Amino acid sequence: MSQSSLNLGRIVLQDILHHKWLVLLGFIVLLNGVAVVITTDATRKLTSKWDVLLQEQDKLDIEWRNLLLEEQSLSEHSRVTRIASKQLNMARPLPKEEIVIRTK
Repeated sequence: MSQSSLNLGRIVLQDILHHKWLVLLGFIVLLNGVAVVITTDATRKLTSKWDVLLQEQDKLDIEWRNLLLEEQSLSEHSRVTRIASKQLNMARPLPKEEIVIRTK
């Protein structure tokens, strides 16, 4: 029995060596399949991260627009004039109190 198992191992080894190109191609196909799985996983993770970043960009764009609207409402001329006169007791100077400065 040991003689037949030894012969069987030798036959299998000779067969593998005889068809070494097929074994090599099979191994390359296996590696290619693993590379496809790894690449697909990485692509899905990056796509998910991209979606999260796009949502964050949308939120920041909305916040920016709201801040611009708030800035416009806070810088209205009538509001600034009202706060200056009521809270800071400021008033427009009379024409005779105005001083014009010119530089050369």
